[in-house]
Amino acid sequence: MIIELSLPDKLIIMTFSSLSIFLFGMPGGSEWIFIILAIVLLFGGKKIPELMKGIGKGMREFKDAKDNVKTEIEEGMKEKDKDEELRQLRQQLQQKQAQELPK
Repeated sequence: MIIELSLPDKLIIMTFSSLSIFLFGMPGGSEWIFIILAIVLLFGGKKIPELMKGIGKGMREFKDAKDNVKTEIEEGMKEKDKDEELRQLRQQLQQKQAQELPK
């Protein structure tokens, strides 16, 4: 037996299924406590600062790399704009020189 659903019914089912994925995908308060306890048990109290330091360095390196890429892109765009402006100025100079020659 096949049940044919109307469009609003399909949208409601899709909304609830995506909402349930979102709700079950994010850990809540008690889950975070369990995760922290598991980390403490696995790594021990002395290794956690080293672990956090490594994570901090990784995040800093990622941010620096992202900033470098952004700067390079912006510099490339500025250089392109300068090249375009220089081309336009050369073209204007050539037009003025062409206008002055016949006189």
